[in-house]
Amino acid sequence: MPALASPASRLSGAAPSPDREPDWRRVTYLLHASRALDDVEESRLLPQRQVLYQFSARGHDFAQILLGLQLTDPHDGVTVYYRSRPVMLALGVALEDAAAGPLARAGSFSGGRDIGVVFNKPGRGGATVLPACGGVGAQYTPAAGWAQAIRYHREVLGESGYERSIAVVLGGDASVATGGFWSALTMATTLQLPLLFYIEDNGFGISVPSQLQTPGGNIAANLRSFSGLTLLEGDGADPLQAAQLVAEAVSRVRDDRGPVLLRLTVPRLCGHSGQDTQAYKSPETLSLERARDPLNRLQRFLVPRILSEQDWTQLATDARRDVEAAVAGALARPHPDPQTLTRYVFADSTAEGAAEVQEQGGLAAAGYEFPPGAREPRPEPVRINMLTAIRRTLDVELGLNPRMVVFGEDVGPKGGVHGATLGLQEKHGAARVLDTSLSEEGIIGRAVGLALTGLLPVAEIQFRKYADPAAEQLNDCGTMRWRTRNRFAAPMVVRMPGGFFKCGDPWHSQTNEVAFVHGIGWRVAVPSNAEDAAGLLRSALRGNDPTLFFEHRALLDGAWARRPYPGDEYVVPFGAARRIRAGAEVTVVTWGAMVERCERAAEASGVDAEILDLRTLSPWDRDAVLESVRKTHRCLIVHEDNLTGGFGAEIAACVAKEAFFSLDAPIDRLAMPDIPSPHSPRLLEAAVPGVESITRAIQQIASV
Repeated sequence: MPALASPASRLSGAAPSPDREPDWRRVTYLLHASRALDDVEESRLLPQRQVLYQFSARGHDFAQILLGLQLTDPHDGVTVYYRSRPVMLALGVALEDAAAGPLARAGSFSGGRDIGVVFNKPGRGGATVLPACGGVGAQYTPAAGWAQAIRYHREVLGESGYERSIAVVLGGDASVATGGFWSALTMATTLQLPLLFYIEDNGFGISVPSQLQTPGGNIAANLRSFSGLTLLEGDGADPLQAAQLVAEAVSRVRDDRGPVLLRLTVPRLCGHSGQDTQAYKSPETLSLERARDPLNRLQRFLVPRILSEQDWTQLATDARRDVEAAVAGALARPHPDPQTLTRYVFADSTAEGAAEVQEQGGLAAAGYEFPPGAREPRPEPVRINMLTAIRRTLDVELGLNPRMVVFGEDVGPKGGVHGATLGLQEKHGAARVLDTSLSEEGIIGRAVGLALTGLLPVAEIQFRKYADPAAEQLNDCGTMRWRTRNRFAAPMVVRMPGGFFKCGDPWHSQTNEVAFVHGIGWRVAVPSNAEDAAGLLRSALRGNDPTLFFEHRALLDGAWARRPYPGDEYVVPFGAARRIRAGAEVTVVTWGAMVERCERAAEASGVDAEILDLRTLSPWDRDAVLESVRKTHRCLIVHEDNLTGGFGAEIAACVAKEAFFSLDAPIDRLAMPDIPSPHSPRLLEAAVPGVESITRAIQQIASV
């Protein structure tokens, strides 16, 4: 049963901490420093437009500082949001670095690539602050992933250093209405993860009162029926109460290794951001908030019982002096160099010819080394289908790599709805091949947290359309390396079946792979046969970037896609097209399920057509396409996705620019009309490019 604390009735005269009192001098200094940073930004830097986005933490600051000083384990992981600078200071971030972020100066959290309050902090022997995101509620599921990774490191890898490690997620009261919060809560309670939900309730989500975010305006009261969750709540502006509650919450998660939700009421002594006048608050509300200012309450609590008036004044003076020096130092830093703007999208970004590995996240940063792969296949005598090739590759790599974790809905005893993981849980154990709750946002967010601890998450999304609820986590994962300037990356493999199979429908048959190519930082593989599927999947599993591995449903057991298994070392490099058929009259560029149809169409057309299977779309083999077009002087692009905005348009634009004077005919595209995939087999056949329509297109372009 959940435990709900009643702090107001039990804290009178109690010690502020189960173990020891906070370092009140340190708390006081950091609180004054946080206030001074906010004041300098609000009074000077914002009006001068030196700071363009300003988010004050006044009122939230005191309890956050108490929390940060408790997070001393080297494997603690923290996810934060835009009002979390005080906890960053308590975790040891230098004042100048804290000031440089909002000023968008070099050497800050993102080096000017992201809003200055979207924090991150590599572990470096202390707690890790996972890269924050601008989306409300996006911080919850990665924190749950970090918490699950703590258990994996401890129980599966046997790493004793994780015995008392915890994950902490900071969020405001409005964020508890998001899907990310509820998904993380489900994960934490069903799996009993060492996760602290630290909820700062200031009564408003910008201007919307908390009663419109949560029934009754109190998330702790609404969660009393949640099994396996300890609930604590109280006044985050009261020094004694806040100190004991924060210490107790952290201690409970460390000792019991289960989830705790701590709700602290705090005043928001500022607008939502620097531009917010708070006109929606009544004078009475503003007056009550000012009366609860934790800075004034801390002074009354400490002086003269613990600090003298002179001590208090001196700490305030020291903090202000240090902040002024830090701001001056931050302003003296150079602005970001535009020449470096496109670096760090992928792991293969280089500086002075040397590849740079991210500071934290993924196997490369953890120093894990893979055995050498083989570029040439060693085919076995029996042809297998693509599904078997995928399953065997996962099996082999699970056996080789103890840091690899496979998960998703129904991937455990059922073996996946398509059968790709059948038998893997029985062989490798439920800690390494596991089912998840039904939340795609939770699946991908969990993967982010796992990857950032140095594990390799392999997530399955059952069908392409089902990835839509995870779009925010997918986008945030892809941009992570770029927006942290290679401090962090979250390499993972997301397996995603899709496309038509016997019939279609708008929910299970979508491809739309172009969305992931357009998504920054994602590599995308679209194999057309079993051999390539094994090689590309192995390459993805040994790579250092987030990778989308698209498994076409019609190819999983398709006869044409069957090939001899190419061996347990076979890898296919990304960005290398395969020539399916040599020809001199027309270049046909395609991928996925259209490769078979294009090959059959070329044979039926009577045209000497060359067919290129791109195999990967990010990166894609521009050189192979351009070389072929310069030879054949004609280009036809065939894909299953919708015509408008499909990836064929990108290929056509490249060919038009780079090989324009080699063309003897206009570039042509053949694709789905701009409609969802229809269910009726007759309608589906009319919508998807078929052998007959491809044959006509080849003949037509060849005759021009």
